[in-house]
Amino acid sequence: MSKARIVAATVLLCAGVWFAPAFADEYRDFYQLYKSGDPAQALERIEAYLAQKPHDSRTRFLKGVILAEQLRRTEAIAVFTELTQDFPELSEPYNNLAVLYAAQGDYPRARETLEMAVRTNPGYATAYENLGDVYAMLASQAYDKAVKLDRNNGSAPRKLEITRELFTIKAPATEAAAGAPPPIAPKTSKPGLRRFQ
Repeated sequence: MSKARIVAATVLLCAGVWFAPAFADEYRDFYQLYKSGDPAQALERIEAYLAQKPHDSRTRFLKGVILAEQLRRTEAIAVFTELTQDFPELSEPYNNLAVLYAAQGDYPRARETLEMAVRTNPGYATAYENLGDVYAMLASQAYDKAVKLDRNNGSAPRKLEITRELFTIKAPATEAAAGAPPPIAPKTSKPGLRRFQ
């Protein structure tokens, strides 16, 4: 699988839950600090802000994105888990949580979480794509186990090879040209999901 990536929080202006005009300036400042290469300062300011306004889902989401980018997975998982509990109608936190689970190799948990994302938003294409990647990884693991258990199995090695080929396909050049956010999933020897949102 190619690298996963996080959805830019600026495009997540879902139904008034993500956007509160009174807090737009503060959020814009946090986001600019993050995008300008000062995530530590952005996190410091976000923490102070959330101490006063702990129910701001959009700022909490950005915090999770920054933590994930900094490979602070345990903290990012905690942020996205709390978002799914406090705002179960939002699908993006489920997706990001699933990508973090997948980065740890916990594909069954990633699958369950992505299934929640698509139940929450049946039109969420990225979550479906990530779910397909997780299913493919689970299939690859099952084929690998079959090959190890039965060296005379004629079909499992080819199926294993096909699923592994899926994870070596590069993202189309048009994606980068379209201004897609850069990959920020954790570096790992294991294949990652294509998108981290």
